[in-house]
Amino acid sequence: MNMPLNTSADICDPTEQARYNMVEQQIRPWNVLDEAVLELLFTVRREEFVPPAYQGAAFIDTQIPLNPSVEEAERLGQVMLAPRVDARMLQDLQVQSTDRVLEIGAGSGYMAALLAARAERVVSLEIVPELAEFARENLRSAGVDNAEVRQSDGALDPIPDGPFDVIVLSGSVAEIPQRLLGLLRDGGRLGAFVGHMPMMRATFVRRQGDRYETTQPWDVVVPRLRHFPEPTRFKF
Repeated sequence: MNMPLNTSADICDPTEQARYNMVEQQIRPWNVLDEAVLELLFTVRREEFVPPAYQGAAFIDTQIPLNPSVEEAERLGQVMLAPRVDARMLQDLQVQSTDRVLEIGAGSGYMAALLAARAERVVSLEIVPELAEFARENLRSAGVDNAEVRQSDGALDPIPDGPFDVIVLSGSVAEIPQRLLGLLRDGGRLGAFVGHMPMMRATFVRRQGDRYETTQPWDVVVPRLRHFPEPTRFKF
């Protein structure tokens, strides 16, 4: 049985009040209505995955740089996505307790922790060695033992663990990578942010036998994942 969420009147601690405000003022209004997902945002403590310099921004509706240079972080996709984006992606993927999950772009490890709380096992790939270690340490500190972070290029390196029930790209791509679709189990789901500035769409692909059903239910703009193909865009 789901436990009821705290009400604002129940909360005295400033950190918990900020967490409550994040959920009720940013995330729930963004059509994240799955109570199990909302409850998870109280138990997986986002501030434990935020770099020390940005602790004050842990619950703000913004991306958080994971590189000392903010411009480099944006250009290289080295950011924590806004809380509402992670939460809605998690909700729409409908992760089950028996699912094996692949994430491309571990970042701080926060999304891997959310996924691991719902899945059987998570493999998260991170191209930057320093971020891979940062994510591993954050997951260890949070007591997450069913998520593994590997230093690997999700666009180019072999991925030997498939098939997966869920694949999530924690950054944007120009188009759905076909090789990742081949790693989906029958009934599996892939979630990605697809498109070009200034318009991208959250895109979900479900495998049904030899068919792939695609939906694009919401708009979002997030930084690029590195090394995925960028098809030429013709201009007339």
